[in-house]
Amino acid sequence: MKQATSKGPWVLDDLLDPLVGSFSRRVAEKMLSLRADRKTQKRIDQLAEKANEGELTEVERQEYEAYVQAIDLIGILQAKARGYLKRRAEVS
Repeated sequence: MKQATSKGPWVLDDLLDPLVGSFSRRVAEKMLSLRADRKTQKRIDQLAEKANEGELTEVERQEYEAYVQAIDLIGILQAKARGYLKRRAEVS
């Protein structure tokens, strides 16, 4: 387990470790292909721009934070999928 001095995405990394045991090649490859659809990506981009300009409303800030957290989770799952596929390739 990683040592942390404050909360961060690595907390999820540790909690999701057991999930890797249920991966298959197909699941790992599907995980790597996850992308936001155009509508969602457009909304994220709009919120990011407003955030950079300091113009988010409180509701928009909460929405943007939810997207960021989801992106972090997906990133962790994708890293685990890449690791799974790499280990599988090394065994073959």
